Amino acid sequence: MLSRALLILLLCWVSSACSIERYAKHRLADALSESGSTFASDNDPDLVREAAPFSLKLMETLLSATPEHDQLLVAVTRGFTQYSWAFVQQDAERMESTDLAAAEHLRLRAQRLYLRARDYGLRALEVRYPGLGQELRAAPRDATVKLRREDTELAFWLGAAWGGALTQAKDSPELLADQAIVEALFDAVLALDEGFESGAMHAVLIAYERSRPGGARNWIDRARKHFQRAVELSEGRVAAPYVALAESVAVQEQRLAEFEDLLARALAIDPDVVPTKRLENCIYQARARWLLARKDELFLE
Repeated sequence: MLSRALLILLLCWVSSACSIERYAKHRLADALSESGSTFASDNDPDLVREAAPFSLKLMETLLSATPEHDQLLVAVTRGFTQYSWAFVQQDAERMESTDLAAAEHLRLRAQRLYLRARDYGLRALEVRYPGLGQELRAAPRDATVKLRREDTELAFWLGAAWGGALTQAKDSPELLADQAIVEALFDAVLALDEGFESGAMHAVLIAYERSRPGGARNWIDRARKHFQRAVELSEGRVAAPYVALAESVAVQEQRLAEFEDLLARALAIDPDVVPTKRLENCIYQARARWLLARKDELFLE
């Protein structure tokens, strides 16, 4: 009887310890899921560049213990997408004119990071809607109809990750064939909540409209409409729409004066006005300065 009682006590202790450990891991996962807001409000992109890899690897490690933690999967999708665009893809673009081989290496790295983000996003989608990932590949429009307003963040970052991979996939017909999925996700975000992140989807679509399948006609008109809506939703306090219109439409139409005006407006924004957009504005303002330095390359006159 004593042995049996000790065994029961031991089993209870082990079960309790496991429950405490699971609870602690989920609490940590919850905390890390919110860490993006800390990075977003930072005013030092170089500091974030150095800190982000450790944070992302920590989240990946925790995901191995909590593989179905919905919000952590979304946070990792967002984190790898942002890191790839802000610090890897842009480095590749800046290096292209001086070291083509190094730029190509960075482009391939950016593509791998985008695909890693995409895969985490698909895992999050499967947690919420089992089987929807397969449906998304088979019939994108039908699949995205099932998404709800609370899925806006996931749809945005999954689409951004997938779309980012496409921009680096010039020699991958298989990946380029996924453009219909990206477009379905982008359009779903507008339908679910066009005001998400101060109109971030409209800002993305300014540049995307040119490559929309079958949409080459009048793409500039559509891009300008997205710009106007993005500025309205952000109240003119976010640099992204100005930079996007400058490098996509103003360059395409060879409107140098508009190009300079748009980038000047982006640079005039005070990053501290919207703390949650501070890092984003700093990064886009750095891009605005880089674009201005290249205007002799971008404009024929």
